[in-house]
Amino acid sequence: SDFATEQGGLSAEVIRKAFSATEEEFLQIVKRSWMAQPEIASAGSCCLLGIVSDDLLYVANLGDSRAVLGKRVSVAGEKGNGRVVAERLTTDHNVGVEEVRKEVEARHPDDAKIVIHARGVWRIKGIIQVSRSIGDVYLKKPEMSRDPLFQQFGTPVPLKRAVMTAEPSVTVRKLNPEDMFLILATDGLWEQLSDEAAVDMVLKNPRAGIARRLVRAALQEAAKKREMIYKDITKIEKGVRRYFHDDITVIVMFLDHPSGRLRAKASSVDCVSSPADIYSSSNGSNKDHS
Repeated sequence: SDFATEQGGLSAEVIRKAFSATEEEFLQIVKRSWMAQPEIASAGSCCLLGIVSDDLLYVANLGDSRAVLGKRVSVAGEKGNGRVVAERLTTDHNVGVEEVRKEVEARHPDDAKIVIHARGVWRIKGIIQVSRSIGDVYLKKPEMSRDPLFQQFGTPVPLKRAVMTAEPSVTVRKLNPEDMFLILATDGLWEQLSDEAAVDMVLKNPRAGIARRLVRAALQEAAKKREMIYKDITKIEKGVRRYFHDDITVIVMFLDHPSGRLRAKASSVDCVSSPADIYSSSNGSNKDHS
């Protein structure tokens, strides 16, 4: 991208700078819109990035969208090409995860209620489940949450300091011939399907339409939990759907290894196909995370 070129090439640090620049740009939008639309300070989104450059895979995330790799592994005693397993490449920045909850609590030792159990799940200040995001400025800028203009649109949140960050987790790994495909999806998918179930579905079905197939499987699971059928859940009005399932966006990227195109090192690859299918199912909510 132009940003990477300006920074002298792609690297984990360049990706962090790109996330920071995105966060800063959104903050400027909030400031410009403040007098007319102060509630924009409560808008936020998780962010998930996957880039293949030469023989390296870069994955970065904020929030609880997730990247899962499908890769082939050899199993001692088994014949054939081995089995395909799921490898999670991202960390869910969700305080429902004990490690993340402790991380947030450690940053706020003077606030016994920094994370509380509310409406069935752990939430920061009883409000939000994710600890990192783009936006959610009112939870990062205490002066904005205290502003009377903003408080017209919501309950005041007493903050001493920011309770969320926009610092991404970044993973860089060399691609191997055993790496088959990458699933990038929002938490709406992972709330319904396990990593292993999603990888198995991609493995056993045609490439064309595979992202749509994953979304449908997630919606079927959401319907089953409510003792409904798939057809009925798809008829629910946007906005109301939020109470049945979270937004679902899926990208499946196939990592092809053309014969004769491997570099000198057997463990590297210099080619990847474009995402075979991108599909999103939105429930009409303005918020992209819980």
